[in-house]
Amino acid sequence: MLNVGLTGGIACGKSTVAQMFVELGAHLIDLDRIAHYVQEPGKPAYKEVVHHFGKEILQPDKKIDRLKLGNIVFGNKKKIVELNNIVHPLVYQEWHARLEKIRTKKEHAIVLSDIPLLFEGQMQDMFDLSILVLIAPEEQIRRLRIRNGLSKEEAEKRLKSQMPIREKIKLADIVIDNEGSVPDTENKVNKIWKKLLHLEKQKYKL
Repeated sequence: MLNVGLTGGIACGKSTVAQMFVELGAHLIDLDRIAHYVQEPGKPAYKEVVHHFGKEILQPDKKIDRLKLGNIVFGNKKKIVELNNIVHPLVYQEWHARLEKIRTKKEHAIVLSDIPLLFEGQMQDMFDLSILVLIAPEEQIRRLRIRNGLSKEEAEKRLKSQMPIREKIKLADIVIDNEGSVPDTENKVNKIWKKLLHLEKQKYKL
């Protein structure tokens, strides 16, 4: 099995790229979705997150309002650490369980783990290699405002909470520039997929 970390800045189209890899045969584990899953009512992190950040983060249906929670923690390093300390151990536990499930079913699978803060969390050593999806910061802000309905200041605040893209480029094994057309990105993904297949075979031989 080839274990690949997939990351990118906010609103860079990483999810679209991930689906392109899935269509080619990759297995995808979305750690952001796992983080949401463990914070659902009745799940492991729910009570502690609500207790720590207050009932005002809840929607009328008692689910955690991601936007309200995000407004509290983004731009506040202390609160981000507090949230991560609650959620991350449970996310990793679920992630490992899903990895093993895939490994059991398909020994030579190529698994992409979608992790927005892969480099911020210094998790790259947990993978065989890392892939970074990027666009220019100005385009990130534009897309983020459209996607999340944020003001320019709010979008910039969220962008600043992540590591600068130039620093991420230095850490990534493979970089995908996603500012071109969809066919352009598909061509890049197809070439990288062939490389991943080769690397998985070489790993098996070793």
